Amino acid sequence: MASFPIPVSVITGFLGAGKTTLLNRLLKDPALVDTAVIINEFGDVSIDHLLVEQASDGIIELSDGCLCCTVRGELVDTLAELIDRLQTGRISRLSRVIIETTGLADPAPVLQSIMAHPVLVQAFRLDGVVTMVDAVNGAATLDAHVEAVKQAAVADRIVITKTDLVADKSELAALHARLRQLNPGAPLLDVGKAGISELFDCGLYNPATKSADVRRWLGEAAEDHDHDHDHHDHGHHDHAHHHHRHDSRVRTDTLVHDGPLPFSSIEMFLDLLRSTHGEQLLRMKGIIELADDPSKPLVVHGVQKILHPPARLPAWPDDRRGARLVLITMDMPQDYVQRLFAALTNKPAIDTPDRAALENNPLAIAGR
Repeated sequence: MASFPIPVSVITGFLGAGKTTLLNRLLKDPALVDTAVIINEFGDVSIDHLLVEQASDGIIELSDGCLCCTVRGELVDTLAELIDRLQTGRISRLSRVIIETTGLADPAPVLQSIMAHPVLVQAFRLDGVVTMVDAVNGAATLDAHVEAVKQAAVADRIVITKTDLVADKSELAALHARLRQLNPGAPLLDVGKAGISELFDCGLYNPATKSADVRRWLGEAAEDHDHDHDHHDHGHHDHAHHHHRHDSRVRTDTLVHDGPLPFSSIEMFLDLLRSTHGEQLLRMKGIIELADDPSKPLVVHGVQKILHPPARLPAWPDDRRGARLVLITMDMPQDYVQRLFAALTNKPAIDTPDRAALENNPLAIAGR
């Protein structure tokens, strides 16, 4: 059987990054014996034939095409079929689903399919996004393809492959620094040291403790600012790398507020953010103390305009309360997120001559 909701892990990365090689290795681990794998082939090396024969009931290959568009409906159908097989006894157990995307895919629609479908959201939960980056060609790929930048920006874990083929270690160090700039909250892992425990169970709940682990889920990006007790962050990215034409388009904003907030303020913040600049919101995670019941924090998780149904935790997992949100955006107007959040929480984001007008009229910010 299965324990619902079933965790779904998405493995992405540009063409040739080594997704299938990693997957072949992971699937030989007994810990993934009850895992269903959904593969979208688009030029990558296929799963080992021997492995397919051994796990034919668990391997599901989607038709050729880009997972983010041509087979998106089939992905939903495939996930629904897995649940039907489980409920009718055709699958005895299902503990995890792994989706390997094509290297050309923007991962956002895949995440939206899991988070937005009214039936699937009850059966599955997004555990995490694992993005693989080729150490040899990674920098050039990030320069040339905005999809590769998005893959790195939304990741919960970033896996570096082919490090042994890099002769100049300074180039590898530069790639690490660039990836940290794009996504300060995701651990960087060498593929040789990336096992099941390092790659999976990235979600809010830690399976080892059976409790929420907010620090791990939000990542170090939020952790650094929690200690500052600051209510906003002007972005981790100082955009020093302007020569990387796509990198400067990505920002990580950490919003921290001390004390409870009215649900109406949070609701307006999320609605305005998604309605005005939803396409620029690559990913959002947060935990919020609400005024109506401060003892049960609200958890929010969104991808672009799609917001996972907000959920309440039964209790705070640690002694930190208030609001903590981490937003990864692309092409978002400068300071828009901070100004909007400050206006709706009645705290000035920055010193500006028209600050009072912005605080009194959040819609004015939305129009900018």
